[in-house]
Amino acid sequence: MDIFYSSTRNGDDKLTASQAILKGLADDGGLFVPDHIPALDVTLDELKDMSYQETAYAVMKQFFTDFTEEELKDCINKAYDDKFDTKEIAPLVEADGAYFLELFHGSTIAFKDMALSILPHLLITSARKNNVKNDIVILTATSGDTGKAALAGFSNVKGTKIIVFYPKNGVSPIQEKQMVTQKGDNTFVVGINGNFDEAQTGVKKMFADKELKAELDAKGYQFSSANSINIGRLVPQVVYYVYAYAKLYANGVIAKDEKINVVVPTGNFGNILAAFFAKNMGVPIAKLVCASNENKVLYDFFSTGTYDKNREFVLTSSPSMDILISSNLERLIYKISGRDAKVNAKLMKDLRETGKYEITPDMRRQLDDFYGNYTTEAETSEVIRDLYDSTGYVIDTHTAVAAGVYKKYKADTKDTETKTVIASTASPFKFTRSVMDAIDKEKYHSMTDFELVDELSKIANVKVPNAIEEIRNAKVLHDTVCDVDKMPDTVRSFLK
Repeated sequence: MDIFYSSTRNGDDKLTASQAILKGLADDGGLFVPDHIPALDVTLDELKDMSYQETAYAVMKQFFTDFTEEELKDCINKAYDDKFDTKEIAPLVEADGAYFLELFHGSTIAFKDMALSILPHLLITSARKNNVKNDIVILTATSGDTGKAALAGFSNVKGTKIIVFYPKNGVSPIQEKQMVTQKGDNTFVVGINGNFDEAQTGVKKMFADKELKAELDAKGYQFSSANSINIGRLVPQVVYYVYAYAKLYANGVIAKDEKINVVVPTGNFGNILAAFFAKNMGVPIAKLVCASNENKVLYDFFSTGTYDKNREFVLTSSPSMDILISSNLERLIYKISGRDAKVNAKLMKDLRETGKYEITPDMRRQLDDFYGNYTTEAETSEVIRDLYDSTGYVIDTHTAVAAGVYKKYKADTKDTETKTVIASTASPFKFTRSVMDAIDKEKYHSMTDFELVDELSKIANVKVPNAIEEIRNAKVLHDTVCDVDKMPDTVRSFLK
C-alpha cells in the first residue's frame, strides 16, 4: 500500500516519500508525517538472520513506497559499506546489566552517521524521480554531531551544496575541529554568535522565507534539510531499533516476542521518536525511556504535560542535547492529538508566541509508553567513572546521561527484569576531555586534547578511530562566524 506524507500543520498535503524528502520541511513550517505507520511485513524469525542492510530494506520499503526495490537497495548499499568500521554496523555490547547499542561506528563516530550516510543518496534519487533540475542546497543547524555527519555525507556529492550552522561556543573542541577541517568544494561551515536553538530557528525562518526561495530558484538552487526534521533522516533511524531487537532474539538474550525497554539520550527528540515508530511497526518495546541532561525541557514535559522553553539555557558536557526546542516532538504531538493538524498548529503557535504550550489530559494519557528523567552534570560524570571502574567499558557523556536515567527508571519503577537497550550515541573519543575528567580529573587535567585521545585508547583498550586521527593535524578550512540575523546574507554570499 502506498504511503503519503502530509504536514503536521496541514493535513491536506499529500506528498510521496521522495517529494517529502526533497522538501525537508513543509511550506507552513510543519514536519512531514506518514499517513500511517506501517507494520513490518517480515517475521522475527526472518529478521534475526538478516544483515543490517537487509533489515534496512525491510523497514525502509514500508515507508518509502515510491522508491523501486533497485533504487532503495542502491541507496542502502552505498550508505552502509566500509565507511563503518564494523560489519554489524550497529553492534550490541553488554555492560552492567544493559545492552549498549553502539551507533558510532561510522565515519564521524556519532549516531548521526546511521541516517546521514544514506540521506544524500535518498535525496539525489528523489531529485531524479521528480525531474528536479535545481541544485539542492542542504541547510542545517547542528548542536555538534549532525553537522559533521551531514558534511561528510554530502561532501562532493554532485548536484548538492551543504551549509552548516553551529553555536560557536556550544560544541566540543573535537566536534568543532571535525567540522572546520571538512574538505569538499560544496561544503560551508558557519559558527554563529548564539546557541543551537537560535541557529535552528534561523534555519527554519530561511525555509519559510518566500522571497529568499524565489531568489534561489532564479539562480538554480532549492533548499532541503539534513536535520532530523527531514523524514529521510528519521526513517533510517527506525532501522537500528528493529535490528537491535532481532539480534537480541538471535543471540538468545530474549525469547520470541519478549518485550524490551529502550533508553535514548535525546534533545531534538528524533532518535527516541524513531524508537516509537519501531514500536508502532510491531517491535515488542515496553517503555521508551527519554533521557535528558540539565536542559530538561522534555523531562518537565513528560512530568507535567506542559512544554516550556522559558528557562535558562545550560551548556553541558553533553552538548548535542543542549536544546530547548525539541523539533521532532511535534510529530508525536500531532499523533496524540488524533492527527488533528489544527490542534497541533495552535500548540506550535503558542510555542512560537509564548514559549510554551499545554496538552490536554486525553493527550497525556497517550504518553504512557514514555518515561522521562534527567541527570545532572555530576551524575553524568559519576556514571562514566563507575561504569569504567566496574567493567572497563568507557562511554561518552550523552550515553552516560541515558545510563544514569536508566538507573533512575529502575529505582522509580522497580522494573529490574526487563532487558534494556541503551542507545550509545557517540564514541567517547568525541568528548575526550569530559570523559577523561570524569574518570580521573586530577590525573588527566594537564593533558592536551590529543594526548587525552591516546590515553583513552590505552585505558579503554580501543584503537583511536580514523575520524580522530585524520583531524590531528588537519588544516582549518572554514572560519566564517556571523550573528543570527546575518544567516540569510551568509547563505547568499556562499551561493554568490
